Amino acid sequence: MPEGVVYEGMLAETVGLTGHNGEVISGYLARPLGAGPYGGVVVIHEVFGLVEHFKELTRKIAAHGYVAIAPDLHHREGPGNPDDVAAVVRAAGGVPDERCIGDVEGAVRYLRSLPYCNGKVGAIGYCSGGRQTYLVACNIPSLNAAVACYGGRVVATPDQLSPRQPVAPIDMTANLACPLLGLFGVEDGNPSPEHVARMEEELKRHGKTYAFHTYQNAGHGFFADYRPSYRVEAAADGWNRVFAWFDQYLSA
Repeated sequence: MPEGVVYEGMLAETVGLTGHNGEVISGYLARPLGAGPYGGVVVIHEVFGLVEHFKELTRKIAAHGYVAIAPDLHHREGPGNPDDVAAVVRAAGGVPDERCIGDVEGAVRYLRSLPYCNGKVGAIGYCSGGRQTYLVACNIPSLNAAVACYGGRVVATPDQLSPRQPVAPIDMTANLACPLLGLFGVEDGNPSPEHVARMEEELKRHGKTYAFHTYQNAGHGFFADYRPSYRVEAAADGWNRVFAWFDQYLSA
């Protein structure tokens, strides 16, 4: 190694973890090569599944000094092409909330079991994963921080509820046990600015620690650099806010 150069290394691999009902599912783990200790982050993918974009996000988070894992919430419907598997999940009405909570809780346990994790674990999710981040933050008391990115149906009408997703996450706000960062686009229809305002009202009413930011000229999926919805300015500022949040609540 040349003098004055700081070594950087990363390990990324597919692992198995114990999720809901003791079932083993797969996940994508990325971590800095070093003794740590590092804060942990569970990455919750969109409705499209654990596609390459979310593996890239997991590696990005690891590059910033965290041990990150993206559990495959569609594992039981696979294996196969992520698009085909995601279509099966959507046709069935989405990932059951109870199963999601169990799988994310399993990912939290997995991270805390690693000798290079400092024991503090947060979660971040996008789109349906943003809704699921709000959900797990209200149902996994051991989480230390959460970041929900444009999660739709946190606020839900009765006709949007189902046996798989029987309760709107907003109605669980009283149980939120960790600081929550929310990032949104003003042009989004799900969640709409009105729904974001309702979330904020509930968080204030229950005295929760949170921070919301809504971006102009951005809509749903502005972090997704592989889709036309990508907005570089909103995404760049959003990442700065994400890492500042995790640095505040997940540092050793």
